[in-house]
Amino acid sequence: MTHLPASARRAAVYMLDQILGEGRLLSDLITNGALDRLDPAERATAQRLTVNTLRGLERVDRLLKRHLRKAPALHIHNILRLGTCELCHGGDAHGVVSELVTIAGANKRHEKLKGLVNAILRKMADDGTKSWKDLRIPRLPDWLRVPLTAAYGNAAMLAMEQAHFAGAPLDLTPRDPQDASNLATRLNGDLLPSGSIRLHNPGQVSALPGFETGEWWVQDAAAAIPTQILKPQQGERILDLCAAPGGKTLQLAAAGAQVTALDLSKARMGRVTENLQRTGLKATCLTEDALTHDDGPYDAILLDAPCSATGTIRRHPDLPHAKDGAEFAELIALQSAMLDHALSLLAPGGRLIFCTCSLLPDEGECQVEDALARHSDIKADPEALNIPGVLENWITEEGGLRLRPDYWANQGGMDGFYIACLRKGTHA
Repeated sequence: MTHLPASARRAAVYMLDQILGEGRLLSDLITNGALDRLDPAERATAQRLTVNTLRGLERVDRLLKRHLRKAPALHIHNILRLGTCELCHGGDAHGVVSELVTIAGANKRHEKLKGLVNAILRKMADDGTKSWKDLRIPRLPDWLRVPLTAAYGNAAMLAMEQAHFAGAPLDLTPRDPQDASNLATRLNGDLLPSGSIRLHNPGQVSALPGFETGEWWVQDAAAAIPTQILKPQQGERILDLCAAPGGKTLQLAAAGAQVTALDLSKARMGRVTENLQRTGLKATCLTEDALTHDDGPYDAILLDAPCSATGTIRRHPDLPHAKDGAEFAELIALQSAMLDHALSLLAPGGRLIFCTCSLLPDEGECQVEDALARHSDIKADPEALNIPGVLENWITEEGGLRLRPDYWANQGGMDGFYIACLRKGTHA
């Protein structure tokens, strides 16, 4: 292979090859150094190109099918996909086509196909943009679309797919909730009903006012709601299970709680420590298996359990392509075991927040229904869900809260989440 200098497009093609060919997640690729050779601006461009291509993959493939007798090798296919998406989003035709032809030609196995890449991308530059908007909103793969349609109905499914295709703005959580309005003005953002700050064109995050001084952290508005429901109090001893990347830990610490943050991943716990240092907040950080942690009892516990992450597709469009649902049964069993263990660490009279960033009822509503049946001393507390921004029809039958990507549609949506507040009875 001919050596080429690092570039955003080259990195994006590599990440598409890994996601669509090897089933790897974009976040893992970035953590493992896929973008390390790029400067910050190029890293952001590579991520944007990759995410946009994955988000519009169905449209891209429909356009390419008009010009391909059969699908080429994956590497060439992904070069064509990247170029088609960039051109249909208004990319400079000369720059896009020229570099992608060079990338195709640098691979000895596929260099003979650079003429094909050149011809097809030039056709896309001429007429792809005209056809792009006429194609339907990309749909989720059947392994996910079928259960979600069964759970919420076809109209809701279409609305969620629209939210996924629209992507996600950037949400921030203020360290001091009382300063949220003032901070939103300084950042030229919108103050959401729940108290998060939403930025639609943020630019480089680390350059925003208040980043270096730790006045806020990045956290989707839906992900900030579990801690708001928990209502942490000054001095309370609170366990944050599966804490990384640490947004909820920061919320708990900012409220004055004595926080123990636990996660199995050393690398991810490193991010929690970094965020605590930047914001000037304190927590005890442990790298442990949540199922073997035996400290306690705790006044309150927040369990953001490992899950399918299907509620985060508007921000992570690689998920439907890197996964196939095969891990669902294992995840559901793990969530159940973690929930039971967490309840054993909870003090009498204490409260536990169980949440997952999943749209699947089996990872939310059904988990809590089953837990309530297993534990006679636990009750759901739907009254705790009554916080600013939460609508009454989001409350579910068993007493939890269901959030979906199509909620707050006019304001840019939110991640899909399930949240329940469980209270433990006191001993007689």
